[in-house]
Amino acid sequence: MLPDSSSSTNKVTDYDTATAFLGQWGRFQQKIFFLTSLCVIPNGFLTVAFVFLAATPAHRCLLPAHLNLSAAWRNSSVPLEEEDGGAGPVPSRCSRYKLDYLLNYSDRGLLPGLDVNLSDVPTEGCLDGWEYDRSDYSSTIVTEWNMVCDDSWKKPLTSSFFYFGVLIGSFLSGQISDRYGRKRALFIAIALQAITAFILVFSPNWTTFCILYLIVGLEQISIYVVAFVLGTELLARRTRAIFSTAGTCIFFAVGYMILPLFAFYIRDWRMFFFSITMPGSLRMILWWFIPESPRWLLSQGRIEEAKAIITNAAKMNNVEPPAVIFSHLQNEDKSEDRRAYNICDLFRFPNIRWISITLWLIWNTLTIGYFALSLNTGNLSGNAYFNCFLSAAVEIPAYVLSWALFRWCSRRLSVSSSLLTGGAFLLLTQLVPAHLFSLSTTFEMTGKFAVSTSFAVVYAYTAELYPTVLRNTAVGSCSMAARIGSIIAPYFVYLRTYSVSLPYILMGSLTTLAGLLSLLLPETYGMPLPETISHMQHFPGCCRKSPHTTRQTKKGEKAAEETSLVGQI
Repeated sequence: MLPDSSSSTNKVTDYDTATAFLGQWGRFQQKIFFLTSLCVIPNGFLTVAFVFLAATPAHRCLLPAHLNLSAAWRNSSVPLEEEDGGAGPVPSRCSRYKLDYLLNYSDRGLLPGLDVNLSDVPTEGCLDGWEYDRSDYSSTIVTEWNMVCDDSWKKPLTSSFFYFGVLIGSFLSGQISDRYGRKRALFIAIALQAITAFILVFSPNWTTFCILYLIVGLEQISIYVVAFVLGTELLARRTRAIFSTAGTCIFFAVGYMILPLFAFYIRDWRMFFFSITMPGSLRMILWWFIPESPRWLLSQGRIEEAKAIITNAAKMNNVEPPAVIFSHLQNEDKSEDRRAYNICDLFRFPNIRWISITLWLIWNTLTIGYFALSLNTGNLSGNAYFNCFLSAAVEIPAYVLSWALFRWCSRRLSVSSSLLTGGAFLLLTQLVPAHLFSLSTTFEMTGKFAVSTSFAVVYAYTAELYPTVLRNTAVGSCSMAARIGSIIAPYFVYLRTYSVSLPYILMGSLTTLAGLLSLLLPETYGMPLPETISHMQHFPGCCRKSPHTTRQTKKGEKAAEETSLVGQI
């Protein structure tokens, strides 16, 4: 049974009502909207940079330059193998004919295919290394550390290291920012990422790269989660809906779209990584322009600091603040709010526990679909740079749609319908004949569109489900649970080596099941943000609605009605 707190009943509406005089879209809200969104553009660079960092160009076994082989035998030193998809025989990437035999045939003047049946010549591995096609990439981590053939397992593992760092960061960022503040956590992560990325550029070996890449992933998700929660808590209800769906996501997609432009002009992986990470350090300038979250300050009992921020916001918006801004909160017992909350509180009561478990499963599935489809762009037919751009471009209309859904539609139905649509198209993709590349790509991009839409909605939906005292920890925990999906997502792509259809079957099935599971979540459309655990919406079957919940629902319905009448910002 949830704890009873009569004072917490009015806290959400108290804050919204107390700050309503600021308006919805004044200079203060515009500044917060664009500056916090601006913080996530570099995140768009790093999330899928692995597509270019670890690109695997065409390669074959290297023949020593001093080897005295005739031109005919040098050109025929590699056996032909059948490639998946029936494209015909291609030169082997991982084996060559034994050099002793080739030298013998060359010295005797025999010709391959005429005097010697090549199928009878024994083969060996690439004992002298590989030579790579340098037409698209001058260097990648794959070419530098020969992560091919018997060492090809290192490539998906390297990507998993990054997402394992994201997993750790999802947990730590929520804990740190809930305890020490959103603003401080955000800018510490930005500074540390710039330092780590600079050191990574000079990685002498694969092991060092993986360790530093893990730390970069930790810092990357910390920046995104904290910036998202900070903007959500600083903005008013109607502006918050745009920010949490279309705002941050579109700015992220802009970074994602710029990524292939960097990769096209900078073909060396070290300079490429430097160029996409160093501009992010400029975000430190925003320390003097982005304030701390007043909601977080109030949850810590620091009312005077919260008042100072709201007063400055009023001055920026050219409105007169009331003499006493948080009158109700100053007179209430805030013993519950002042208690230090942590991730264990997500398991303390049945209601929040089942909401959390359901969201963790949905986030996990969404992350598998999103990152597997993003990382798979290198396997699509056509130009890798254009495919990456196209994969990013479909996210823009997806995020616009997510904003429309979030503003006018049920949160629960929006998540469910987009998940079911994405699952259907992914299942259809594997049914397309191999020669219809355009249709297959269209279906896959439609699936990516639906998954991106759902991801944007569920991110904001999650923030609405949890109270202020636990919101960043809860969003961080969901992101942490999702990282299990991102860690294994590279291996979904790797399954193509066994069957091209297998990744689509698995992703489509999981996405469809997640769409059905999302129907169990409570609705938050039109509801004010909860401040305490007792003010959360109820998971079906956990507890009956109390009079307090009924009063809240009526207020939420009124808020939803007001929202539907508001014009475009």
